Amino acid sequence: MKVRKVLTILAAAFSGYLAARGVFPTQPVDRPGFLIAGVVLYLGATILVLAVRSVDSARRDVARLPVWATACALAVSAAMPWVVTACADESARMAPHVTWYVGGAGALMTIVMVRRRPISAWTGIALLGVSSSILMGIGNALAFGLVGSFLWVGVGQLMQISTDRAYSDTVKLASLQQASAAWQSAQLVRRRERRERVQYALQVAAPVLTQVIASGGALTDEQRAAAWLAEGALRDELRGARLLDDDVRRVIATLREGGAAVTVLDEGGLDDLGDDALSAIRAELAQTLASADAGRIIIRTAPHPDIAVTIVGRAAAGGHSDEDAVALWHEIRRPAAS
Repeated sequence: MKVRKVLTILAAAFSGYLAARGVFPTQPVDRPGFLIAGVVLYLGATILVLAVRSVDSARRDVARLPVWATACALAVSAAMPWVVTACADESARMAPHVTWYVGGAGALMTIVMVRRRPISAWTGIALLGVSSSILMGIGNALAFGLVGSFLWVGVGQLMQISTDRAYSDTVKLASLQQASAAWQSAQLVRRRERRERVQYALQVAAPVLTQVIASGGALTDEQRAAAWLAEGALRDELRGARLLDDDVRRVIATLREGGAAVTVLDEGGLDDLGDDALSAIRAELAQTLASADAGRIIIRTAPHPDIAVTIVGRAAAGGHSDEDAVALWHEIRRPAAS
């Protein structure tokens, strides 16, 4: 059973006990109609503030008792002392079936306080204090439960403050736990990526380094070409790993074997894309490079809202200069968000 249901049942039971003191008087009542009216008003207001749904306030995490229900409870708290007291003559105003309204109004305002209407609750207690002091004297009012009513409302406010603080701390803790879990996941991904890159580097560079050591640095033209290809592959892994898959690596290797200079630069913009979007970009990149015929090819990403990758190919004519003719220009658009 939820805590709110338990508290509601306890509040209803205690309110019923207080009302029973008026329903079952210990001595004859001069004007029972007023007593019955007071009990009905009290029970109706109690049921209202316990049962009515809360409404959202300016703070998103707080729901309060509706204003109209609060106004009804406040009106009952102000009127109940006068209505109940009217059932008895002045000589019988200290009887239990009359003085029960002190505890009843206090319990009603405690519920209003717990339902996040502190100003209204304290206003109701103040009205109760004034009315009971006028009707039975301040000393008798304090003796018959006015102090307890003040304490109930005060304890209710302290519980509300403590609950809000505990909720706020819980939200902060949950946020910190989520941030910690996200950081740990990111670290695991980075470690896995570094491990994969190291393994790939060893796979690519180990044969070349073995040949260099075995030959004492005296490499043949074929071995130098293989070393140049290995260097380019390692550079790609460092500069643009998110653009690479097996197909892209194979096409780039083919271009380099044909004498093309290929540069891969990842300057951001792909970090927020999922695996499916990256796969689509890589597939289009591999298809574009497979049909490329340029001496210099630059593949670059950038944090552009529409373009994910730009591929520029220059047909070199006697050296690498900025005057080379553009032989290829292709832009891969960012996949639409699903």
